[in-house]
Amino acid sequence: GLAMARKGLEVLMLSVSLDNAGYLACNPSIGGTAKGHLVREIDALGGEMGRLADKTLTQLRMLNASKGPAVQSLRAQVDKYKYHTLAKSVLEKQKGLHLKQGEAVEVLIEDNKVVGVRTTQQTFWTKALVLCAGVYLNSAIITGEVSENKGPNGFPSASLLTQSLVNLGISVRRFKTGTPARIKRSTVDLDRLELQRGEKHPYTFCGDGLKVKYDKACCYLGYTNPATHGIIERNLDKTARKMGLVTGAGARYCPSIEDKIVRFKDKERHQFFLEPEGDSTEEMYVQGISTSLPADIQTDMYRSLEGFEKVEIMRDAYAIEYDCIDSLELFPTLMHKRYGGLFFAGQINGTSGYEEAAAQGLGAGINAVAYVKDQPYTVLTRDNSYIGVLIDDLVTKGTDEPYRMMTSRSEYRLCLRQDNADLRLTPLGRSLGLVSDRRWRKFQKKCKDVDKVKAMLNTSFAPSATDAILTEAGEPTAKSGMTLEAIMKRPAVTVPLLKKHFNCLSGVGDEGLFEVYTFVRYQGYMDRQESARRDCARYENTPLSVDTDYFAIKGLRYEAAEKLDKIKPLSVGQASRVSGVNPADINVLIIALSKNLKTV
Repeated sequence: GLAMARKGLEVLMLSVSLDNAGYLACNPSIGGTAKGHLVREIDALGGEMGRLADKTLTQLRMLNASKGPAVQSLRAQVDKYKYHTLAKSVLEKQKGLHLKQGEAVEVLIEDNKVVGVRTTQQTFWTKALVLCAGVYLNSAIITGEVSENKGPNGFPSASLLTQSLVNLGISVRRFKTGTPARIKRSTVDLDRLELQRGEKHPYTFCGDGLKVKYDKACCYLGYTNPATHGIIERNLDKTARKMGLVTGAGARYCPSIEDKIVRFKDKERHQFFLEPEGDSTEEMYVQGISTSLPADIQTDMYRSLEGFEKVEIMRDAYAIEYDCIDSLELFPTLMHKRYGGLFFAGQINGTSGYEEAAAQGLGAGINAVAYVKDQPYTVLTRDNSYIGVLIDDLVTKGTDEPYRMMTSRSEYRLCLRQDNADLRLTPLGRSLGLVSDRRWRKFQKKCKDVDKVKAMLNTSFAPSATDAILTEAGEPTAKSGMTLEAIMKRPAVTVPLLKKHFNCLSGVGDEGLFEVYTFVRYQGYMDRQESARRDCARYENTPLSVDTDYFAIKGLRYEAAEKLDKIKPLSVGQASRVSGVNPADINVLIIALSKNLKTV
């Protein structure tokens, strides 16, 4: 909605409850492994999530800090109530964006194009419509034997829209996820848990120079034990799935505690994190112990944890089922293949997570504007962003379970780091009119810093100038002069040490210096990935028409023609990733293109 309004459209945002705008219904955090990459990319393109997180955070940590930069990801604990309040305020103040509480019940189509949407009370006419129903679409909250037609946190379910999608011939299926209990902080003996503090370094998600307050709150690490496992094993027949109340596909990478016990019987314990929900509440989130067991059994299970013997549960854990569509029905623009102007974003496309939803929302909003204004679409690709990987996976491969972004999903992850998201995407965001002047100035300063440090790489320093930094780093001292590039390649030399010992770097920002530092240390690996990207680019840049008659291409296997006709890829590269299409099929397709057949 923000993207559409900021690009000049008059936008109506409908929600079953305005109290859930920007409400973090599950865990009180933003970012995490690979998810932090998405947040940085959203920010680089001019999105809002990173700014909201920075302004409401209570703790900030860099995950995988001991590993390489490709898998390092920023994760913030935020005050979920402040986040919601701020998000709603940003929406309310955005010119051209109109908030209204109401339940959408029918998508109106004429001549295979969207023309409007009907609520329970009114009809609104529109040229483009983005459906982003989250987990609220025909949702059911399930705890033990109790199933209620509600959304998260007791918000209303959007119960009527599914039938409209079915009537349009859109494939609908059922997914499931879950959430743990919220417990009262003062009823837990926190001294018996392992303290988890935030970072002292003031990282940020947002690149426009916000000053953040961090490390205000503590998280805690704990473990389940044999007593916990015994309670769960004795009551497996009382889980919602065993009782037939849950039928949807669950999240592989975020299983319930009962699924963990069954799938990993050899493990004597499973870790969990206790996370604060906000500064002004006693509620804490038990990350890692989601369940759909009955409430009384939940009490026994949580009280079996060390330090939780007297714990009070304020909100019971639950499973939630909801409807979503088959994302293979969408173009990479996130517009439906049969209905012009009808876009889908977020968990209705089969994803999980706030970050994945925000990334799709930004993409769908940008392309909805392009559709309305009859302008070129913006399709991010696998080689320029994690957002591109996410959307390509959804529309090319599809998903049979809630999709979660991971660094391993990207074949170019060393080139798609979170720290260079702005270098990759901010010029695009600026050209789209979404990057503010302040954000652009900060970006230009970083670019100048990068250029300045690169120009200094061949500068040689005498041993008298390098002894101090090498000694402090625990590295052997040099007998002759060393270039700045050679110093950066020493394993124990860090960015803070470089800033400390070389005055010539004093005016350079940490982010710009880190870019060059990373480039120097991983140049060989990145050169190989860049070469692979260039090789693949010729396929990605070879367009295919959506009207291609694959069945008329001589030599193309019938199965491949069927799959390609269903997916309607926009490029040869996308066609090569379609399940059931092999390299021989792609060669046939390329030959057909080279002959410029009328069918292609």
